[in-house]
Order: sequence, then C-alpha cells, then structure tokens
Amino acid sequence: MNPIYLDYNATTPVDPLVVSELLPWLREGFGNPSSNHPYGQRAKQAVEAARVQLAHVLGCSPSEIIFTSGGTEANNQALIGAALANSGRGMHIITSAVEHPAVLKPLQWLERQGFTITILPVDGSGRVELDALHRAITDETILVSIMHANNEVGTVQPLAEISAVARERGILFHTDAAQSLGKIPVQVDNLGVDLLTVAGHKLYAPKGVGALYVRSGVNIHSYLHGAGHEGGRRAGTENVPYIVALGKAAELADERLTTEGVRVRKLRDYFHARLNGLLSGVILNGHLTERLPNTLNISFNGITGSELLERSPEIAASTGSACHDGSGELSGVLKAMGLSRAQGFGAVRFSLGRQTTHEELDQAAEVISERVHQLRASGVNQ
Repeated sequence: MNPIYLDYNATTPVDPLVVSELLPWLREGFGNPSSNHPYGQRAKQAVEAARVQLAHVLGCSPSEIIFTSGGTEANNQALIGAALANSGRGMHIITSAVEHPAVLKPLQWLERQGFTITILPVDGSGRVELDALHRAITDETILVSIMHANNEVGTVQPLAEISAVARERGILFHTDAAQSLGKIPVQVDNLGVDLLTVAGHKLYAPKGVGALYVRSGVNIHSYLHGAGHEGGRRAGTENVPYIVALGKAAELADERLTTEGVRVRKLRDYFHARLNGLLSGVILNGHLTERLPNTLNISFNGITGSELLERSPEIAASTGSACHDGSGELSGVLKAMGLSRAQGFGAVRFSLGRQTTHEELDQAAEVISERVHQLRASGVNQ
C-alpha cells in the first residue's frame, strides 16, 4: 500500500486532465514555436493559448506573462532582473524572514554585488509587521518581496496593505505565489503586485514549468541570455508540452477554486479536530484564520516531528526542520515566528489536496495518535 499522501505543499500529482492535454504535444506537436512553418506555428499557438489561460486566472494581460522553468527561475528573474534594472534609483531591497530559499538565496547573491537587504520580522503567526515595513523603507529602496502564502505554516500575508505602502513610495513589489495559486484567489490588481511568481508543480502541472507575471511598464533585466524567446525577456526554446500543461492546470484551478477550497478546508479542520480529540498537547503553528485552506502545521508536545514521521511510514508528510550530522537545525520560518526549539522540532506539516479523502484522514489520525502515544511512553524525544 502506498502511504497516505499529505504533502501537497511539497508537490502535487499531475491532474489526469492536465496529462491528457500535455501528451499530444509530446507526440505530434513537436514543432519549435519560433519556426514559421505549420509545425512551428501550431506550437506557437499552443503556447499563446496557455498564456491566455494563465493570464485569465491572474487577471492580467497575456503579454505580461513570461514562461519559465519553474518558481525558482521566476523568483531569480524577478529579483535579480528588477534589482539590476533599477539600481540607478537605489540599491536597497526589503523581504521577510519567512521567505522560501528561492527568494532569500538570490537576495544573498545581490547582497554580495553591493545591494543592501533588509529582512523584516514576523509576528507569532508568521505575518509581516507593517510598522516594521514602514520603518525599513529608505530613499534607496527599489524593491519589496513578500511571499503570498507560506509553504510551511500556510500563513497568508496582507499583500494589499503591503503593496499600498510600497506603491505610495514608488517601490516595486514582488510576491512569490507558488503556494497560493489554485488555493486562494490570486488576482494581481487586487494584490497590488508588480511581479508575481508561479510554480507549475504546486498547481497539478508537471515539475519543470512556471511563470513570472511582470506588470506592463515595469523594467527588469533578462535573467537568461540567448535568442529572443518570450518577447526577448527569457531566452530558451519554449517547453511547449509543459507550458500547455500549466495553462490547463491554471484553468482547472480557476474552475474549482471555490468548491475545492471549501472541501479541503473542511477536511483540514476535521483532521485537526480528530487529532485534538485523540491527543493532548497539539499546538497549531501559523495564523488561525489567515491561512491556506489545505495547510495544517502542528507541534506535538514531547515529540520530535522527524521521529514521528520516521515511525509512521503509512503517512507521507513533512517537518520544517532538518538534521545534519546529528545536530538539529530549526526551520527558519518557525524560528522567525518565535517558536521554542521544543515546539519547532515537534512540528509536522500536513498539506491536503484534490485526492485527499475523509477516510484517509481518519486512518492518518489513528496512526499518528498511536505513534505519538508510543513515543511519549518511551520517552525517546524527551
């Protein structure tokens, strides 16, 4: 039997309808979109149709979409491209302490190039403090990058309020929406963003495809250099099958957003209640209400999350911590939220998705309850 999959924030299975849309472009639709003959033009039409599909979901113009190899490339292009293009105005960038490494690492690289990076603190739920943002802005600030929803705890940031602060000062605003697209509404004008990152494999599309939204009029440098693909903004022959898949995945996510959001939220809350009913010392990490509907990050008193998952092969989930050579390293997100080491190391992230069922969650709750009781009785983690 395969483990019960509760790690949808790590990656999603490719939706069967997305697979059906993709396969013909691996077989017959092999043309290069830059070629002028019918094979190439059919491929180009498929890419542009996918661009329209994704633009519709984001509420933007198709011309504002750049297809990439994934969320990491999109983040790099947004951050490095915007920084280099606007360095004449200033060299100060603001981000948060709970960003994904695909944001923090490019910013560290920019810091080595002479840029100044300010990392904003977050409150106990993982939300950026707006007062801290106000205090951090200087005349040199050219870019703010704050994720839409956190991958570990699911906390949703108040992007509209953050963007209002940035816009008032004429500062570009980027968000990494890899975790939020398809789970909650992601409309660029409502969020007030100038740059937005999409990752296909968080959206029931394959790994290896993503996109970057760039608001019309925003100047960023190219990240990859070569021929004039994607309107001269991203070199490299377009990955037609996966771009088609991303377009279909975005369309499906838009169609199912409300109904699936309600369903998965009910399942998540049911699972949380079941665990609370079976166990004492279950602590929620993240915002109580401003949280992705599919995400439940909880700590178990007296238990190390990694040990719990190691003892529970029936369940596929994640912790926010990593161990290297026997030394524990607390998740940067949980540390920034102010969690104690005990609570941080006791954390497990359960993330639900389209294939999650009520029956699976009942089984998972029973397994977790049994293993937690065993670990507490043995004193292994105390």
